Amino acid sequence: MRARRVDSNHSQIIATFRRCGFSCLDLSRVGCGCPDICLAKHGKTMLVEIKDGSKPPSARQLTPDEFRFHASWGGTVIIINSVDEALLLVQRW
Repeated sequence: MRARRVDSNHSQIIATFRRCGFSCLDLSRVGCGCPDICLAKHGKTMLVEIKDGSKPPSARQLTPDEFRFHASWGGTVIIINSVDEALLLVQRW
């Protein structure tokens, strides 16, 4: 078990969610495929995997551990590639 590196847009995306009034728990050090953050607002909770949208698609693929976690998780896990995608999620929340 090892903690993952965070993507370059990680802090920026967390700051965006917090500015929009979300509770945001950084889970990036958990490892084992656990998504990067847990969001909550209005009694709803969601896990979010952050990928760096500036990288080529091959570099944004889920790791084997992430894939297993996402496949086995009984709740919602969303993949966000940019601040713009984070803002779209805020609008749809």
